[in-house]
Amino acid sequence: MTARPSIALQDKWLQALLPHVPDMGWSDEASSRAAREAGLDEDDQALAAPHGVKDLIERFFDQAEDDMLAALDAQDLSALRTHEKVAAGIRAWLAALAPNREAVKRASARGFAPWNAPAAAKRTWKTADAIWLAAGDTAEDYNRETKRALLSATLPTIVLYWLDNDHTEEELDAFIESRLKGAMKLGQWGSKIAKPGLDLIDKLRGRG
Repeated sequence: MTARPSIALQDKWLQALLPHVPDMGWSDEASSRAAREAGLDEDDQALAAPHGVKDLIERFFDQAEDDMLAALDAQDLSALRTHEKVAAGIRAWLAALAPNREAVKRASARGFAPWNAPAAAKRTWKTADAIWLAAGDTAEDYNRETKRALLSATLPTIVLYWLDNDHTEEELDAFIESRLKGAMKLGQWGSKIAKPGLDLIDKLRGRG
C-alpha cells in the first residue's frame, strides 16, 4: 500500500516554491530550488510529492479550498438563498487564490489549472463539490451530479475573467451572478440534456 504524502512536508515545500513561480513557473528547476531552501532531502521530497510538481500544484489548490471553507465558516450565510451561497463560495475561493494569482496563471500553462480537462477534471469537480457542500447541498441523487457538473463547466469562465485585472469587484460579482444564472437555466433543461456532459466528466474523472 502506497503511503499518503506528507501534508506537512508538502506545505513546507510549497511555501518555499510559490515565490519562485512568477519567474520560473511550476517547473522542476523551481521545485528543486525550493526544496533546497526548505531543507528537504530526497527522502523528504519523495514523501511529500511522489509525483513531483503535479502534487504541489494539487496541494496549492487544496489550500485554496481550505481557506475558502474557513472564510465561509466565519460568515453568516443563513439569510442567503442557495445560489447566493454558491456565489459567496466562489468569491471566497477566488479571494484565497488572489495572493498567488500568477501561480494560477502559470498552472494553466502546465494543464493543471481548474479549467483544463482531462488533467484537472477531478480538481474542477472537487472544487465544485466543496462549494456546493458549503452552500448546504447534501443531495445524493442524480441532481447532485447535475449541480456539480454545471458548476464545473461554469468555473473556467469565471476564473479566466477573474485573471483579467481590469475589472472592479462589482463587475466581478455581476459576472459571477450572470454565469450562475446561465448555469441554472441550463439545469432547467433537465437531466436528459445534461447526461452526455455528465458521462464525459465521469470518464475524465476516472469513474466511467
